[in-house]
Amino acid sequence: MKPRIGIIPGDPGGIGPELIAKLLSDPEVAEKADILLIGDRHLFELGQRQAGQDIEMTDCNARQDEWASLSGFALHHRDTITPEEVRLAEVTYANGHSALDNLNCALEMARDGVIDAITFGPFNKAALIEAGLGHEDELHYMAEFLGVETYISELNTLNGIWTSRVSSHIALKDVSSFITEHRITEAVHLIDRTLRRSGLARPRLSVAALNPHAGDNGNFGMEEIEVINPTVETLRQKQVNVDGPWPSDTVFLKAKAGDVDGIITMYHDQGQIALKLMGFDRGVTVQGGIPFPVTTPAHGTAFDIAGQGTADVGATRAAFDIACDMVSHWEAVA
Repeated sequence: MKPRIGIIPGDPGGIGPELIAKLLSDPEVAEKADILLIGDRHLFELGQRQAGQDIEMTDCNARQDEWASLSGFALHHRDTITPEEVRLAEVTYANGHSALDNLNCALEMARDGVIDAITFGPFNKAALIEAGLGHEDELHYMAEFLGVETYISELNTLNGIWTSRVSSHIALKDVSSFITEHRITEAVHLIDRTLRRSGLARPRLSVAALNPHAGDNGNFGMEEIEVINPTVETLRQKQVNVDGPWPSDTVFLKAKAGDVDGIITMYHDQGQIALKLMGFDRGVTVQGGIPFPVTTPAHGTAFDIAGQGTADVGATRAAFDIACDMVSHWEAVA
């Protein structure tokens, strides 16, 4: 059976609707998965106008209908925002409410088995917060919505290189307090499990150091000696294929050379800067720790080009492909 992928447009004021239209215009996409569009019909039509595409959509009630057998793309139509309320390239309550409301619906459908995975157009965090997100990011919102209490972290991937984070959306001054054996262990296990669910039988993992030159034997900090290295050694004794800690200015050279599949970073920008320099328009974010695959392009809403029809669909296509691959391997990996 094909994976069943739910797709939502993201923030109406960004490039999400355009990207979804460009994604759906590729005939290989419909061959790879059964796709359920979740959201306002006029948002998907807006994206088609922006992208210069004309895509057949058939309205349905996905909870009652055999939506995968409908002609064109099945559309679970919702009314989250009026066409007049859509503001391109603006942070508004209406835009954020629409994105959040459609996300809620997609999460419920994935939780209830109507779809296997979610791919969403980019969100704008400021708009989500204005609409009542109530969390530092959408991942933590999803976790509370679904009742997830285990370790969660955004994972980022580009051209086969993956990263997880020991800490994420916190102030840099607070990072060192997050560098614990428990959090490092959870971050390693999360990326290891996610990569195996993406099709790698035994991922090769490296842990990045926190301090310059991996602490230089304690001259630039003790976290490597006291916490990171002992944790890595414990994991290796448990047969996890991981090494490190490596200085963060060299560990990505190993990955770029193809010697590493996944890197565990200590804080947000340690991994994000490297991946975005290697390919800003192709990176994907995977919501790690959620009980089904949830993926999105990593580049954001791109308000500067919203509505112009020039958005690059590469990262959205990669996000869709990763969701499909993860569905195929999900049940085989504990």
